[in-house]
Amino acid sequence: MPLIDLTMPAGTLDAEVRGDLVRTLGSTLLRWEGAPETEFFQSIMWVHVHELPGGAINAAGVPVSEPHFRIDVTVPEGALSDRRKEGAVKELTEAVLEAAGLDDSAAIRVWVLIHEVSDGNWGGAGQVVRFSQLREMAAQERERAAAPAGD
Repeated sequence: MPLIDLTMPAGTLDAEVRGDLVRTLGSTLLRWEGAPETEFFQSIMWVHVHELPGGAINAAGVPVSEPHFRIDVTVPEGALSDRRKEGAVKELTEAVLEAAGLDDSAAIRVWVLIHEVSDGNWGGAGQVVRFSQLREMAAQERERAAAPAGD
């Protein structure tokens, strides 16, 4: 049940590139979480895009002239080990740089913040969702995907 909030200056990416980036960010985070990329897990992988008007992003009290990006990743506590966090941060940053047509020298302008929600503090569909429930659903989705057709 990951959530990504992508914040960037308005007009940085055209609609098609932004759509491709949203899909890439979502599938990247699902993979690093170890979740199956099934229709169900894709449907609960939300990406909110926040485009800020010119002058709304400042560094040292001055509006920035080059695009800056913030990727807030919210996951259930325990969904990402340290190794998975490092891999996700690296690949999410690379995806943003590629979409924006920037090279690695701009990586300092892409921040990834990982927020872990402690168990029992995430709700959906009117009920508390526990990480153990998500793990069980993921296992069931993998079993369904691996089952031979016709079973």
